[in-house]
Amino acid sequence: MEFAGKHILIVIENLPAPFDRRVWQEATTLKENGAKVSIICPKMKGYEKSYELIDDIEIYRHPLREGKGALGYLIEYSQAIFWEFVLSWKIFFKKRFHVIHGCNPPDLIFITSLFFKPFGVKYIFDHHDINPELYISKFEKKGFFYKLMVLFEKLTFKTAKYSIATNESYKKIAVERGNMKPENVQVVRSGPKLDRLRILEPKNELKKGKKYLIGYIGVIGEQEGLDLLLESANYILSKRDDVHFGIVGGGTHLEEIKKMAIDMNLSEAFDFYGRVDDQTMLDVLNTADICVNPDKPTAMNDLSTMNKIMEYMALKKPIVQYTLKEGKFSAQKSSLYANNTDPIDFAEKVMLLLDNESQRNEMGEYGYNRVINELSWDFESEKLVSIYNKVFNN
Repeated sequence: MEFAGKHILIVIENLPAPFDRRVWQEATTLKENGAKVSIICPKMKGYEKSYELIDDIEIYRHPLREGKGALGYLIEYSQAIFWEFVLSWKIFFKKRFHVIHGCNPPDLIFITSLFFKPFGVKYIFDHHDINPELYISKFEKKGFFYKLMVLFEKLTFKTAKYSIATNESYKKIAVERGNMKPENVQVVRSGPKLDRLRILEPKNELKKGKKYLIGYIGVIGEQEGLDLLLESANYILSKRDDVHFGIVGGGTHLEEIKKMAIDMNLSEAFDFYGRVDDQTMLDVLNTADICVNPDKPTAMNDLSTMNKIMEYMALKKPIVQYTLKEGKFSAQKSSLYANNTDPIDFAEKVMLLLDNESQRNEMGEYGYNRVINELSWDFESEKLVSIYNKVFNN
């Protein structure tokens, strides 16, 4: 067991474990390689226990009120920093840890790590979101808070001994903007774990009497483009009446999207499942004929690898998305690419696939084989182990 005797503390601010699929895969991989793993994360619906032991991984959850707007995020992040600090010491006194593995957003977990640096604890930054670009995506401006995001990112990279990037675009940011040595930055993509993403028989009752189901999974915030998807759906439903939509996921924008669907007289064509267990998620996505990613072409989305894309591919689903750099790298021929922010073109590409079963099947097989042979967690987990070997041997 490579990491026997080592204790790793993983800190997440924006999602609970084990719901955060990428982090849970990392945690279980580290445990399987001999490390003791503890996690600090927020409480959210369905994950309300303050302490839970799952698969021999200790999870400590704290209260967190999700923010909206600059002031809301300031309150949210301050609350998170407080609980991360308190729980870190609680865990440290229980069993000393050797690494803090901080998963952003926000880029503030380094603050907690500084208090443990005198004890020889190393900080690894797991770079999930590029926060300066995320700020611009949400608020469409640069100002005081944007400058704070840039500063926090610089301090995070300065504090981190090593960094984990979700793709080559993020590695470039770590090296060029974060001044990290290339050899200390490891790309670990969010490859799906195939024993979790099982291909199952469709549950046709989820189509609500329609011939086709369009599926979506993901966080529902302003930059995820669910408003654009509603516009696409409106166009599709003006042309045909054989389509239903299944939306899996929660977020700060969910209630607004549901209200928008009502205002557009689309609510009968949509099921909003919210945050759900794995079985419900698998039922919806396995039943879907096409899966969509309407992420807006912001600087943040263009450079980010979305978990949902490779999860769709692992379930043999053809995809429609906008033309984003990392989205194209992941999906390649398993997706059609609509003109950016053009919901009509997006809708036309969905309908093209609905009317062409052989093309859907061909795209689904291509994506599945790409995951099996290149992108699954079986391949990516080896890269995670590789960076941790550097951490513990240097």
